[in-house]
Amino acid sequence: MKRVLWLGVGLAVGALVFRALSKKAQAFTPTGIAASARNSAGGVVDSVRSFVEDVREAMAEREEQIHAAFADGVVLEEFGDPDGEEGR
Repeated sequence: MKRVLWLGVGLAVGALVFRALSKKAQAFTPTGIAASARNSAGGVVDSVRSFVEDVREAMAEREEQIHAAFADGVVLEEFGDPDGEEGR
């Protein structure tokens, strides 16, 4: 009876190891590599979208500053600091 129990335990462990190794091997097949690249590309696209949104927000903020300065009659430097301070 003990032998049958240990045979069952061995088969179960072997099946689990085989499934784990099969999943790891799937990652190195062309399909697995394509899926990985697709997931990575999706992350890059999200990062680019986030960057573009940040740039648009900054552009809108700067445009508001320029309009406010123009309305007040302030002359802005061409490439100057938006706060009028000289840095560095």
